Amino acid sequence: MVTEKDLILLSMQGETQAFEQLVMEYQTKIYTLCYRYMGNEDDAYDMAQEAFIKAYRSLDSFKGKSSFGTWLYRVATNICLDELRRRKRRVTTVSMHEPLETLDSELEKEFADVRPTVEALYEQKELSLYIQTVLDNMKPEHKTVIILRDMMGLSYEEISEVLSCSSGTVKSRLSRARTIFRKNFIKRELLP
Repeated sequence: MVTEKDLILLSMQGETQAFEQLVMEYQTKIYTLCYRYMGNEDDAYDMAQEAFIKAYRSLDSFKGKSSFGTWLYRVATNICLDELRRRKRRVTTVSMHEPLETLDSELEKEFADVRPTVEALYEQKELSLYIQTVLDNMKPEHKTVIILRDMMGLSYEEISEVLSCSSGTVKSRLSRARTIFRKNFIKRELLP
């Protein structure tokens, strides 16, 4: 039976099929991690793909001090945080009232009514979107520990390896992040 360690060694020797097996083992977890950072399926898919490409190219930097999964989470986390920082720097605003110019005319913008017609059918989706919004408005270090611990189920030790900090730091960040998350989440309950 081929172990994960064997697959890693074979991948380091250029065996792409071995790395493909590693991808198959971790693709759902990495996609889920990326989705929690990016907030939509397309970006999550792109970031997960980029994470696996970067991991393959950087296999020689994997020293085995942590598990391969933990190392891969770190690669994916860094990819997502870098992309979010890039996007934050290039935010542009567009008026919703001005028409869009095309080559030969202008088009009026139309916005679809996205309000649910049957509230019960959309309640779960709305809750999920709200959770993502609360996460998106958190500082990266707080968002990261909540995603890694509460959504991905990593241990404090694994998170400390991913973030290159002590378990104590992880615990204090997580405590603070949960308090902030709870406070911002409760605001939803207070809305009319």
